[in-house]
Amino acid sequence: MRGVIDQIHLDRVRAVQLALKEAGNADGWLFYDFRGSDPLSYRILLLDPATHVTRRWYYWIPAEGPPQKLLHRIEPHVLDPLPGESHLYVSWDEQRELLARILEGRRRIVMQYSPMNAVPYVSRVDAGTVELVESLGVEVASSGDLIQTFEAVWTDAQLESHQYAATALRRIVDEAFAHVRETLVAGRILTEFDVQQFILGRIREADMTTSSAPIAAVNAHSADPHYGPGPSGSAVIRRDDLVLIDLWAKRTTAGSVYADITWTAFAGRSVPDKHRSVFGLVRQGRDAAVNFVRAQLAAGVHPFGWEVDHVCRRVIETAGYGAQFLHRTGHSIGEEVHGNGANIDGLETQDTRRLIPRTCFSIEPGIYLPGEFGIRSELDVYLSEREALVFGLPLQEELSPLL
Repeated sequence: MRGVIDQIHLDRVRAVQLALKEAGNADGWLFYDFRGSDPLSYRILLLDPATHVTRRWYYWIPAEGPPQKLLHRIEPHVLDPLPGESHLYVSWDEQRELLARILEGRRRIVMQYSPMNAVPYVSRVDAGTVELVESLGVEVASSGDLIQTFEAVWTDAQLESHQYAATALRRIVDEAFAHVRETLVAGRILTEFDVQQFILGRIREADMTTSSAPIAAVNAHSADPHYGPGPSGSAVIRRDDLVLIDLWAKRTTAGSVYADITWTAFAGRSVPDKHRSVFGLVRQGRDAAVNFVRAQLAAGVHPFGWEVDHVCRRVIETAGYGAQFLHRTGHSIGEEVHGNGANIDGLETQDTRRLIPRTCFSIEPGIYLPGEFGIRSELDVYLSEREALVFGLPLQEELSPLL
């Protein structure tokens, strides 16, 4: 069994070196951790995150040549599954001396670092450690795009799991709104919390799981992007209410990835002009972002996350609602609903990571009018080599009345 494990880790190191060579802009990748400060290192290197670690360790993977380990003498076993020569330190100055020896002759390396903490998903190495490495005459660059290769790229099985989840969630959307309609017609009381629990039940029935409870929000509550109804105090859904549901889930099978969608509906017979107009603007921003990505891929270009955000946001800003679009346009999707790939973000961060093949992200613009209502429309985009694919069809094209 140990031989199998070693081969798995050897293959991962070779994959890292191949990615470094293809990127062609760094001498190697330096991994660093202190007491779990960088969970990405454990995931990328296929290490057990539950390993008992109390001292600093480094793992150096050069673009060419054998990897090297730097470990404390009382914890020489921490990186045992990984190939490479071990260098053991006791004192702080011995640690620095050995690190300098490992990095001797290197000019530019990557670490889990993001300039100005622009992308906090990537920024795991503390400023002092970056200063230490740079004091050795080495430039530290961001590993952000390399992280995507190992954290955000999907296998065929994961793509299949996403298609399953997107199809199931799309069905649950229809079932949830039908439940609202039937309850109102019957004259029974229905709260936001009731709708949330209805959706959770359907998610479980579809053999899926979710990181947290879905959102069900009416009227002013829908103007709060992260509103969550509780068992007490949630609003009763009445006729002529705006209803927003945001739901995310993945299959229970290990390695499955999420789908994440948002729909809105009007619990009446005729949709007010303002509601219809706001939805139309949100849809236009959503579709502009998807069309931009598709055009870029068709031209052989992989855009940056911030560029897609800009295209979407410009539509809403031009209509005069820029201040009411409170969040980034979208986020990476993976085994976690908010994954570690590029986000569609030029607002909260300036995400300069490119959208690479076999990754997925949400497009979810929103306009939020405090005290009135909020509209968000969310879909997921999966990138193949030259296409941007959306699953969970059909998309929401208009704000329809439920009654």
